[in-house]
Amino acid sequence: MSKTSDGTKPSTKKLRFTLLSVFFNFIKNSVDSDFQNPCDNHALRKLFKAGKITQFKILEKDVVNEIIFRTQNPRNRIMLELMARGCMRVGEVLQLTPMDIDDRKAIIRAPKSGREAEAVFLPQKLADRLKEYIREKQIEADARIFPITYSAARLIVKKAGAMVGIHIRPHDLRRHAATYASRSGTPLEIVSKVLLRHSNLSTTQRYLGKVSDVEAMRWIDYLHG
Repeated sequence: MSKTSDGTKPSTKKLRFTLLSVFFNFIKNSVDSDFQNPCDNHALRKLFKAGKITQFKILEKDVVNEIIFRTQNPRNRIMLELMARGCMRVGEVLQLTPMDIDDRKAIIRAPKSGREAEAVFLPQKLADRLKEYIREKQIEADARIFPITYSAARLIVKKAGAMVGIHIRPHDLRRHAATYASRSGTPLEIVSKVLLRHSNLSTTQRYLGKVSDVEAMRWIDYLHG
């Protein structure tokens, strides 16, 4: 188990261990009642215990707006907006070419999900700024719009956050986009399938972060006057 699970997530290791344990229990219950399940061991259960689900700190909309508005470089601002408004992963942003832009849609080729392609729906103003940037820079149809490295993109996000006194990573902006949409009344299915492009809702729910008592009471007041 250790060899076959090397390099995988704790949740994957736990799942494999659980499936193996279920298989051995089947043998014990259906074939040989004297069979001892090798997984029925305290040390092994502890070794393959799944880690706790991380609750992420969510950026508020006014903070994200300030980060974007204070970014003067047009390229950097558009990249930040694609993550914070378009809910895009930084890797997806870096792979975009002009031929991937179809009006208000950005087509993701060979996405993380394994599908052939996925569509990201962009706000009109962001789509207009992106197309204008492509025209001004005269970027070839099959050339990358943002030809920088992943490390450089992370540094852009880090410096943008530093301007308002916070530490952020690219994925924090994508997470903000999903959480803001959810807390603005967007159905969870739309947040999951359209914005985040997740294959299941449980993954989406982990993105949405922990709701504080103050925020919970604010929503109750909003819902019930």
